[in-house]
Amino acid sequence: MESSSSLSFFLPQMHRPRLITTILLTSTVTSSWKQQKRPSSLQVSAISYHKFIHFALDQTKRNTQLVPSPLQERFSSMISTDGNVELQMLSFEAPKIRLLRSLSIESETMQVKDAPRSRGYNSLGCCLLVEVGIISIMNKNKKDLNPLHDVINQRDYKEKYYTSLLPLGVKYAELLPWGGKLTSESLKFFSPIVIWTKFTPSQHKYNALYSAFVDYYKAWLELMDEAATENDASRVVRNREAQHRYLAWRAEKDPGHGVLKKLIGDAAAKDLLRNFLFHGINELGSKSFLDYFPDYRSDDGTVIERRSMIGKSFENRPWDARGEFIGSNSTN
Repeated sequence: MESSSSLSFFLPQMHRPRLITTILLTSTVTSSWKQQKRPSSLQVSAISYHKFIHFALDQTKRNTQLVPSPLQERFSSMISTDGNVELQMLSFEAPKIRLLRSLSIESETMQVKDAPRSRGYNSLGCCLLVEVGIISIMNKNKKDLNPLHDVINQRDYKEKYYTSLLPLGVKYAELLPWGGKLTSESLKFFSPIVIWTKFTPSQHKYNALYSAFVDYYKAWLELMDEAATENDASRVVRNREAQHRYLAWRAEKDPGHGVLKKLIGDAAAKDLLRNFLFHGINELGSKSFLDYFPDYRSDDGTVIERRSMIGKSFENRPWDARGEFIGSNSTN
């Protein structure tokens, strides 16, 4: 089973456009949810992801003034329905950051740490870390500086934000090779420097993962510092809708829903996804998931549950070292 968490920011006052960024902490869990023996070569508990969060918070505080988010009053900790797992949440905000939030899930058989990622109205997202520590045999990890807009067809957008970062992506694509199939729907929210990898737990891979996270997060902080307020009302609206579209996708299709539902029940899982991990979906716009993604509409008007309707996936990395999309040559 696989789980991911994520967060986002929204523009609270449309008559006073300002730079809003969202940082989110994301995690992926891979687990069969059965009793299994832990790998003898490396205990999951021996690898702590606390340092990812500690680094992100420390670095962010050096760049800006973080204060607790109002969400912290409602979302701070939860206990699973069986009483064996604790979920811990943190949330902050800053002048350029509408929401920095994290979710960590820990038990004797599972450890998940969210590490910051950002998304905002400067039309560039932040570093998304998806890392896994579990009882099963694989670690699945994703990092990216996520785009709000199409980096495949909008060359000016890609060149503005990603050309200077391509060497960073190439470096870690070699250290953390492509992890296998990704659906074409999900790929719309990734950039040419995305890291999507799988590996069996080892200290070497853990160190590479942490190094990538540090470098990507620092790159995002630099972009945030350099970003200027967007005063063009039409662009603010366009960026805001792009952010809302992303939130709609994640709230509906985030693979973490299954894990959260298993832990805390369906109603609490939906509340955590919509009102904490993807906070802003009710504030940014009124369009529904099916307004953005009509291909998922079933005959009775409900959302089709499967994650991919197109059916195309990318077994190999769909961008080359120059950031050019080569996914059109990929096969299912």
